[in-house]
Amino acid sequence: MNAAPLLLIALALPSVTLQAADWPQWRGPARDGTVQDTAHPIKALPQEPKVLWEIAAGPGQSSPIVAQNRLVFMDGVDGQEVVHCLDSASGKELWRANVGPMVEFQNAYGEGPRCTPLIDENRLYVQSCGGEFRCLALADGKQLWAVSFGDQYGATWFGNKSPDPGSKETASRRHGNNGSGVVDGDRIFVPVGSPTKGTLVAFDKKTGKELWTAGNDNTAYSSVVAATLAGVRQAVHLTADALMGVDAASGKVLWREPLKTGAKRHVATPLIDGDTVTVTSTSIGTIRFKVSNKDGAFAAERAWENAQMKVVISSQVQVGTNLFSPGPGNKCDLVCLNPATGVERWKEPGLGDYASITAVNDSLLILDSTGELRLVQASEAGYKELGRTHFVGKTWSSPAYVDGKLFVKDGTKLLAVQLAP
Repeated sequence: MNAAPLLLIALALPSVTLQAADWPQWRGPARDGTVQDTAHPIKALPQEPKVLWEIAAGPGQSSPIVAQNRLVFMDGVDGQEVVHCLDSASGKELWRANVGPMVEFQNAYGEGPRCTPLIDENRLYVQSCGGEFRCLALADGKQLWAVSFGDQYGATWFGNKSPDPGSKETASRRHGNNGSGVVDGDRIFVPVGSPTKGTLVAFDKKTGKELWTAGNDNTAYSSVVAATLAGVRQAVHLTADALMGVDAASGKVLWREPLKTGAKRHVATPLIDGDTVTVTSTSIGTIRFKVSNKDGAFAAERAWENAQMKVVISSQVQVGTNLFSPGPGNKCDLVCLNPATGVERWKEPGLGDYASITAVNDSLLILDSTGELRLVQASEAGYKELGRTHFVGKTWSSPAYVDGKLFVKDGTKLLAVQLAP
């Protein structure tokens, strides 16, 4: 990784101790699905990638992360959601810890953890489907502090079968707390999802002390993003009912735009570009908001809206002047949009019901739910495939990319493969 992109990442995430080979959180170093790695350019995909190591793994859609020569992932083991810490070079397990009991699911995605962990300096943050949030020591897994969404904030776990009318108002407490928290400075913003005690809660990242609470929405599945918009540092969160920007220091809700879905199915992570926020879901299509600040009065106005681009569970990636998105619907294409207007430039069919997109330099690594991996040029000129391969089974887990290596989990295994020298 060259110096300029690393500097930009460090400025965007000032509290994360990054090495040249880090993928420390959901969607990578800058939480946008992109990474610059000019030392390991991927020109093509080998038909049979070199497997560096492989281990057995249990169920779950939580994504692996890599930082400080450690790989962390979560799975289901003997009725528990378990976090594992491995040596990233060999796959040897260093320690494991229980996070919370596995909860029952009745859907196509199966049981097991949904939420991706987060490494910050010498700490690891993990979250269970049932709303148990823990801060652990990265060295040995010792618990440093913990929060229960249900016990402490009244955001109780309903589950799939609950007859409680309140279960219909939340996706995450019915089908699993998915949204990952994010560290910003000395704080960590956590999507607790309590309509009475705070949608979003900021904690002191070292002690777990509550700093502020914001909002009265339930959460959906979307992860929190920290960004500077219109000159003010904010936590940006797509809840079950709205998109909101919260002052990072005080917890004041600066702006809030209602965005309704019938099943509370906001899943994708907001995408930041300058003072704009782009969001997508199965009901609203794709919308880009422009955030403004006039003498302390904030507003989020729609810059454009593409009502056809309804993305069910995947997140979008922007590379330069191109916005790449799986969609629309459950049988999705790879679509290239103009991020200035939302107008479609081109599309290519065949991504199935889900695909994660990772932009490495000027190429896209696209892993679909069947386990097929494609390498595609990130160009507005049209779809140009540079290779494809298939080495894992069915998966809804996004991979981690580090120094030419891809770390991928499916329903039975976790493996590291070499994609570039």
